[in-house]
Amino acid sequence: MRKLTIAIDGYSSCGKSTMAKDLAREIGYVYVDTGAMYRSVTLYAMRNGLIGADGAVDADGLQARMGEINISFKPNAATGRPDTYLNGELVEDEIRSIEVSGHVSPIAALPFVRTALVARQQAMGREKGVVMDGRDIGTTVFPDAELKVFVTASPEVRAQRRYDELKAKGMEADYEEILKNVRERDYIDTHREVSPLRKADDALVLDNSHLTIAQQKAWLLEKYNEISAE
Repeated sequence: MRKLTIAIDGYSSCGKSTMAKDLAREIGYVYVDTGAMYRSVTLYAMRNGLIGADGAVDADGLQARMGEINISFKPNAATGRPDTYLNGELVEDEIRSIEVSGHVSPIAALPFVRTALVARQQAMGREKGVVMDGRDIGTTVFPDAELKVFVTASPEVRAQRRYDELKAKGMEADYEEILKNVRERDYIDTHREVSPLRKADDALVLDNSHLTIAQQKAWLLEKYNEISAE
């Protein structure tokens, strides 16, 4: 079977990362969580006073410090999945917090942030054999990817999933706040000037509102097998 580049795009809290991680492990591909990269930049900005109390981003200050931000992924032996590190510090749980979620879309909309991270993502996937998920993988990062999937689900379903995920980790969570955040992120992601979230013309659509993880895993593996055997 030939090696592919697999691009999985879609709305926030659709389960893209779970799908991508499971597929990569199943077929022996490298997995790259681009959402974690934008979340890591957001966490860096929050920690360094580059986001005001009103949510305004000090774009000039962040742009000047982009060179200081190193994002890496290391395998977690317990989970079998990669964890995210920001400048050598494990931040996997912290970047999933509702506080980071509330600021990540404005950060991700900044052109210089997208330019820097897209370049890093393209370097990671240059040799193929990679599964990458995000908002613009099939449209901007890898427009020539052999397999593109666009994942969607209702805002209510996505908010409930996010709520359940946070509670399972022992973190504070409020469903209505999460639903509001999901809808705000949808608007920002689809209306930003640079690389807005949209389905690539040749992407397969997966609405997983009412699918189990096992069902969507089987669907994705079937599509991979079909294309890699061509």
